[in-house]
Parts: sequence; C-alpha cells; structure tokens
Amino acid sequence: MSGANYKDAGVDIDAGNALVEAIKGDAKSTSRSGVVSGLGGFGAMFDLKAAGYSDPILVAGTDGVGTKLKVAIAMQSHTTVGIDLVAMCVNDLVVQGAEPLFFLDYYATGKLDVKAGKDIIAGIAEGCRQSGAALIGGETAEMPGMYGGGDYDLAGFCVGAVDRDAVLTGDKVQDGDVILGLASSGLHSNGFSLVRKVVSDAVIGGPADTKMQAAVRDHIVDKARLAYQVEAPFAPFNAQGKTLGEALLVPTKIYVKSCLAAIKSGGVHALSHITGGGVLENIPRVLPDGLAAEVDATAWDTPDVFRWLQREGNIAATEMARTFNCGVGMAVVVDATKAAELKAVFEAEGETVFEIGRIIPRPQGNEGVVLLNADKAWG
Repeated sequence: MSGANYKDAGVDIDAGNALVEAIKGDAKSTSRSGVVSGLGGFGAMFDLKAAGYSDPILVAGTDGVGTKLKVAIAMQSHTTVGIDLVAMCVNDLVVQGAEPLFFLDYYATGKLDVKAGKDIIAGIAEGCRQSGAALIGGETAEMPGMYGGGDYDLAGFCVGAVDRDAVLTGDKVQDGDVILGLASSGLHSNGFSLVRKVVSDAVIGGPADTKMQAAVRDHIVDKARLAYQVEAPFAPFNAQGKTLGEALLVPTKIYVKSCLAAIKSGGVHALSHITGGGVLENIPRVLPDGLAAEVDATAWDTPDVFRWLQREGNIAATEMARTFNCGVGMAVVVDATKAAELKAVFEAEGETVFEIGRIIPRPQGNEGVVLLNADKAWG
C-alpha cells in the first residue's frame, strides 16, 4: 500500500508550481520604478525612494470582486475579473491622491485549474498595467472541501503613496464647488447579488417566494448557465450580439491615470469612488461637516443595463441610487472656477464627463446627498 499524499487529499503542488511559472511573464510586464524583487520569494520589496517620493504617506487598500464571480464561473469566462479586482482597490487609493505602487492577489479555489488561474492572473496584470501598479506577489490557495466544483474567490491588496503635502482629505471642499461625474463602464463590481436575483427572477417568471423556487433559480442561473447565454436585452450589447453574461462581465473602469492628471492640474478638492452604497452613501464620505452634494440624476446618461435592471426588478429609484453606480463611477468635487478646465483634462485622458451637481450647505436632517429627479431618471 502506498502512503497518503497531498495530491490524493485534493491539493496538487505541481499544478500550483505550473501556475507560478505560467504567470511570471504577466507579472514582469507590470514592473515599474521601485520594484526590487520578483515573484517567488517569501516577501516582495519596494523602494519608495526609487519611485520618486521625498516625503511619502503610504495608502493601502483591499477589496474583492464579490458575487460577480458567480457570473464569471457560470460563463466559464475568467479573463476580466482580474481587472475588476485591481480596479476596486486602485480606484479607492486614488481618491486620497495616491499613486498605486504595487499589488498582491489572493486566489482561493477548491481545485486548481491552471488555465483558469492563468486567465485570472492575466486580467490582474492588465489591471495593474492600466493603473501603473506592479504585480509583485500573491497567494494561490487550493482548498478542497472549502469551495465546490469550479468555484473560487479573489481578494486584492494594493499599496500606494502620495507626498504629504498632496494628500486629498476633502477639507478644501466648499459651498459652490462643482461636482463632475466620470462615466462608468457599466455595473463595475457592485450590486451583483441583486443583479443575479433579478436575472433569476426573470427566468422563473417572478420572485423566488418558496424554497423550491429558490432551488430552481440557483439551478438555472448557477448550474445550467442558461440565463446568461441569452442575447443581452439592452444596448449596446444586443446590437453587438453579446450574451447577457458577456454584458454583465464588462470590467470595472480604472480611473487612476485620469484622476492623477487632474490632481496635478490643480483645483480638485475631493474624489469619491462610487462603489457599494452608490451615489447616496459614497459622496458624503469625502464631505466636511455641514456640507452636502446636490446631485441631479438626469444630468448624465444612464446606461441601458441599469434601466433594464430597474424595470425587470421593479427597483425603487432610491434603491438604485444606493446599490449601483447608475452610470457614474467616480465623482470629482472641483473648484467652480476650474470646472471647465478640469473637464477638458479628464476628456483628454479619455473620460466621458458630466457636470452632475454642486456642493451646498447641508439641509437639516440630510445625510449628505440631495438627490434630484431620481424617479425621472430611474423610476
């Protein structure tokens, strides 16, 4: 009889080593000034002085992709979720004026699929290239019994830096400032538990009121994958012949380079990454006490995916504003005298920009956002 071994227990060390070898080229393609070590060591090193900082403040963030991964797994399409992973981290860092320096990932699965793993890491490398961060390390964990079938989870960790006198804290925001909205690429990586429910309810013909309906919903959406294979019911994807799954997997937009360019131009008082919590909960995070954001929901073009979700799920306008970005992925509070100039800077960096509101004294009892015309935009 042969003795017990790790592979028989469900962990394939050789597959893990093969994945490390397969991704070395992707990691190398993200190298930047300041990187001291490559993949394979116990720890990765980074030289802040070599990166050009004289009096740096480090800014760190961590995030995941959420249940958008369930759509990727159902579609067996893993090439873009790595971009989502990086985007969710680096977009948070740039809000404080920080340049992303390096990124590490955590990839956990029940059974390692080297091809899927390479696709995921290639997406992470692409996100790092878009944001200027170096992919300097990570962890692949094969955990049989913890994850079923082809399931996996992702987490990302990013460290950035900003010189002490350039940190964005929101303390310069003042009454009369203009709020610019940078267009999103779609859903980004928020609200997918609700998205999946709306999709599955549409398939079974109504809300999952019973355990049996819930089981049918999960079978159809997460096992058979039928729901995501239909043609996308909203523009522009229906005109392109894209499936619903492909449309939902459009990766999160990375705003790092455009925001850093705008900050350098002067006049940016605050940035707010519109993630979970939507417009209603994210903009107040960067406002001083006593001030609020007056936002007109009709001031920007709401992508059809959001209108479709609202209609199919009969989602209230306030729930839309609290769950999804609704078409604005980054809000930028700027000096009113610099608004036109900064709009041009963003557009030169490839952003679609809308003037979506202004800063006002906070009304009594208001939590930080006065949202206008929400029912007209999404009701």
